[in-house]
Amino acid sequence: MTLHDATFPSEPDDCGGMSASEEGEKKLAAKPLLSGLGSSPSAETQSPVPESVEELDRRYAPYARRDAYGTMGRGPLGAAEAARLAVGAAVLFPLRLVAGLLVLVAYYLVCRVCTLRVEEEREGGAGEGEGEGYARLEGWRREGVVRCGRALARTMLFVFGFYWIREHDCRLPDAEDEHQEQSKELGRPGALVSNHVSYVDILYHMSSSFPSFVAKRSVARLPMVGLISKCLGCIFVQRESKTSDFKGVSGAVTERIQRAHQQNSPMMLLFPEGTTTNGDYLLPFKTGAFLAKAPVKPVILRYPYKRFSPAWDSMSGARHVFLLLCQFVNNLEVIHLPVYYPSEQEKEDPKLYANNVRKLMAVEGNLILSDLGLSEKRVYHAALNGLLCQS
Repeated sequence: MTLHDATFPSEPDDCGGMSASEEGEKKLAAKPLLSGLGSSPSAETQSPVPESVEELDRRYAPYARRDAYGTMGRGPLGAAEAARLAVGAAVLFPLRLVAGLLVLVAYYLVCRVCTLRVEEEREGGAGEGEGEGYARLEGWRREGVVRCGRALARTMLFVFGFYWIREHDCRLPDAEDEHQEQSKELGRPGALVSNHVSYVDILYHMSSSFPSFVAKRSVARLPMVGLISKCLGCIFVQRESKTSDFKGVSGAVTERIQRAHQQNSPMMLLFPEGTTTNGDYLLPFKTGAFLAKAPVKPVILRYPYKRFSPAWDSMSGARHVFLLLCQFVNNLEVIHLPVYYPSEQEKEDPKLYANNVRKLMAVEGNLILSDLGLSEKRVYHAALNGLLCQS
């Protein structure tokens, strides 16, 4: 299945009709918006006119929060919402925090037992890399890590308030027979490709398919989480490394995807946007997931909400976890698209491959395509922090 032509998606279903202001928001969000960078030298000497929070939210729409808690989770709350938050903080938060820690400890003990007397795989010298950890566990060890990992990841989601998860298998028109024939000839996908909305994304994918993913090298040294990430088969990267024998992120990811495609190895989970959004937009895709020329499995995650949005976009991690655990019920919807088999042209052009998968996900997930990226998100956060400090 290859998508060569796709139209831009319409407004998400749950948003109803589109007003003139919302249409303007989308036009702004579809372009890089650092307008001051290309101005004339005379303009650089002038003091910039500070933008309001509303203007910044329109300009950087993919990262703007629109829930009851407002920008960076610091907006004014009504009496009813403040009362709900107080009850959640007094009752739900401590119970869920303790339960979550117990689940984490339980899985750490499982990983500890399953890796007893197993030598950890490393690459390079002692200071060059973390290798593959315990990605090649076999037999009862691998079975224990995977089965317990999936069950406890789902338990953790339940603890976080995700009691029901709605999942949809999307079958594209006239594609089912073609998909079945291709799957026999071309093999299994090498990677899961997902939009990125929250840290909760990783818990869902662990409970669903238990893939490997890319993590910072510092994660491998964290108490409990380090061993768990090694059992997941994470690729640990250090972007600052300049050594000649360091394969880099792209090389390690490509090798792992090819192995998963050709052998019965865990698939890689990749978020090609490179950062999180508020869940209504899809940012440009990086090509790392598509360099291996292997099929990919697109998955779309959405978090419907009424008061607090589980999207981790513009607030600190501690504040977000606190508000998430204080909410009585959280919702998650998942759309599983058919495996995407690249054409010969897409195999030779990773950018084309990435762009076509992105367009398909935007259409099927009713997401808005945006040209903004991580650098614009950092500018947005810096501007918000500056305004909040002034107020």
